[in-house]
Amino acid sequence: LLREQWIRAKYERKEFIYTEKQEPYSAGYREGLLWKRGRDNGQFLSRKFVLSEREGALKYFNKNDAKEPKAIMKIEHLNATFQPSKIGNPHGLQITYLKDNSTRNIFVYHEDGKETVDWFNAIRAARFHYLQVAFPGASDVDLVPKLSRNYLKEGYMEKTGPKQTEGFKKRWFTMDDRRLMYFKDPLDAFARGEVFIGSKENSYKVLEGLPPSTQGNHWQYGITIVTPDRKFLFACETESDQQEWITAFQKVISRPMLPQEYAVEAHFKHKP
Repeated sequence: LLREQWIRAKYERKEFIYTEKQEPYSAGYREGLLWKRGRDNGQFLSRKFVLSEREGALKYFNKNDAKEPKAIMKIEHLNATFQPSKIGNPHGLQITYLKDNSTRNIFVYHEDGKETVDWFNAIRAARFHYLQVAFPGASDVDLVPKLSRNYLKEGYMEKTGPKQTEGFKKRWFTMDDRRLMYFKDPLDAFARGEVFIGSKENSYKVLEGLPPSTQGNHWQYGITIVTPDRKFLFACETESDQQEWITAFQKVISRPMLPQEYAVEAHFKHKP
């Protein structure tokens, strides 16, 4: 979608030649309607969205004339990623933010692909200006990779609970940097749980297979995540799924933790 709209901007709309035709992504303010999936009923309904760099937030309203927003998403914790197949729309966009330090998912689309791409670019521009202030010494090259991120991996695995006696249940997993989240349904607003994946220096590791005493898994290809506090047991349907997940986990575990990630890890440890 992003590539298609870039090509259309260049050859169809001639935005590269006529700068007055360019969308002001970096204007710091954007307002418009998007089709948003309802948290509880799964219906897509038209909602007003307002992105304000000055307020440092993206907001959406249940009614066009509503005084108070239904949700306020801080630009600091905002992410946007294209999810056409997951949402079931070629212009589908998944927006996430942190609410009480848990990830909240919002699924939106617009009939016009350009509109979806414009929102994506506006969110990235707002994030860029926020990061320029937050990291005054950083270069543009350092900041650009932080504007938005795609998930390292998503898909189904089976999991069991902390006592490892309650049987395995099939869940949808999303690996978002160091947060491994699992959902009953891929389009759930909130995760059923989140696991922090730290670095090997801090005693995190991924092992192929499950402990010999494990019972209750239908899928044969196991993965054990070892953390300083406990082991997490997962099972994959195929060997290729297993290897892809192990590769994703190893990529994160082999990367040293940043100072701010220690604060996130501490929150996970004290989470009820």
